Amino acid sequence: MKREQLQQARKEAGMTQQQMADELEISIRYYQQIEKGDRTGDFEIWDKLEDITGIHQRKLREISNIHPGQADSL
Repeated sequence: MKREQLQQARKEAGMTQQQMADELEISIRYYQQIEKGDRTGDFEIWDKLEDITGIHQRKLREISNIHPGQADSL
């Protein structure tokens, strides 16, 4: 499970996970857990992520259930 849209949006913004965490004023570990889909994060975080990336938070929150390599077999 991973929030691929969030990860892609962060990379397209030219930001590292540390830079994103700093911008959100949270720890890098917390941000990594959000990006991996292990934590949900609060509304303030998602509002800021939407502002930073320009992508609606509903899209950023999507979690992919496809594991690497699995897409080839579908």
